[in-house]
Amino acid sequence: MRNTRRTLICAVATVGALTSVAACGGGSDSSASGTGGSGGTYTFWDPYPQFDGSSAWGKLVGKCGTEAGVKVKRTAMDTTDLGNKALLAAQQGNAPDVMLVDNPVVSTLVEAGILNKTGDLGLDTKSIQKNILGAGEIDGSSYGVPIGANTLALYYNKKVLAAAGVDPASVKDWNSLTAALKKVKAAGKKGITFSAINTEEGSFQFLPWFWGAGGDLTQLDSAKGVAALSLWKGWVDDGLAPKDVLQNTQTTSWQEFATGTYAFGENGTWQLGNADKAGFDYGVISIPGQGGGAAPVPTGGEFVTVPIQKDSGRYDVTKKIVTCLTSSANLLATDTTLAYVAPTAAVQTDQVKANPELKPWVDAVAAARGRTSGGLGTKYPTISQPMWTAVQSALSGGQSPQAALDAAQKAADKGGS
Repeated sequence: MRNTRRTLICAVATVGALTSVAACGGGSDSSASGTGGSGGTYTFWDPYPQFDGSSAWGKLVGKCGTEAGVKVKRTAMDTTDLGNKALLAAQQGNAPDVMLVDNPVVSTLVEAGILNKTGDLGLDTKSIQKNILGAGEIDGSSYGVPIGANTLALYYNKKVLAAAGVDPASVKDWNSLTAALKKVKAAGKKGITFSAINTEEGSFQFLPWFWGAGGDLTQLDSAKGVAALSLWKGWVDDGLAPKDVLQNTQTTSWQEFATGTYAFGENGTWQLGNADKAGFDYGVISIPGQGGGAAPVPTGGEFVTVPIQKDSGRYDVTKKIVTCLTSSANLLATDTTLAYVAPTAAVQTDQVKANPELKPWVDAVAAARGRTSGGLGTKYPTISQPMWTAVQSALSGGQSPQAALDAAQKAADKGGS
């Protein structure tokens, strides 16, 4: 369906609100799609400017083009820039052939009418874990193939917990976690650090607690949502979490944990390399739900998507490139490079065999949810922003958790109308 200029401009604003919570910064200029046909040039955009052409990722992209009989011209830029330029390129009729986008952005690009369905292209997604694939599904149709997933869990400092007499296996729910934090504080150490900043990172980090209480994003001000926000506020008020969580990004929150003075740090798969360099023994446990068990956590990661082209004859080669990038052998290598959990059970098994430390992350991804899943789609940004605003207001003491979430729900209702 052809979309109006206004739809695309509105979509650009939406993409801008959905910044990737784990992507590295940087960027480069975009380029127009090349001409079709075997032996031609196919354009490829991704959000990995940290990897140049000599990297394992850069070489894989080139290799997949060679195997498809074409040259791939790769352009890397930060994730927000990529989404915005994709919409503008579609408006101008020169979208790239293949594009990796942060999973919450998929629904925005679909609404703008610029992505092909994987089914229409004959791309096989049957082996993809359903909850991971769901982040790129709209109205029952898939619009991309996940390259991998990352998510959140609790890192813990073994020495700090041992000194406080806390067994990490005893942390099974909110009450036992709070009890552990109190023991740590009494032993002269610090409790837990996380990111509650007023951006998508803050919402991303709050969601496990919100969902872990049984919260529903369409009803922010429910008693369940209030319970989650009250938990965080209680930790800050009681000195079990630092007040600077209000300014912490996930990076600065990690830096606090890496000082070795905190018992727990909420962070992601992407910090595993840094954890190994931290200089102290650590472990990882799932974020607990209010009443026990692992809380649902949000999925991060990118989808390989195929923008709509004027020349539909290009799709046969494009399909070969996408299939190459998402083959089991290449996923194993790629997800190791990107610190992602693979989107298929078979590759996850191989990952854990190679690195047993990934087991808790595979379990966390199995319990994860897409932020735009459940039919939310492009409504998610109109919910997420009021939610992170409520977190800021409550933790700073500006409003009670109930009043803050009441205001958030009103703002979400207005934004979604």
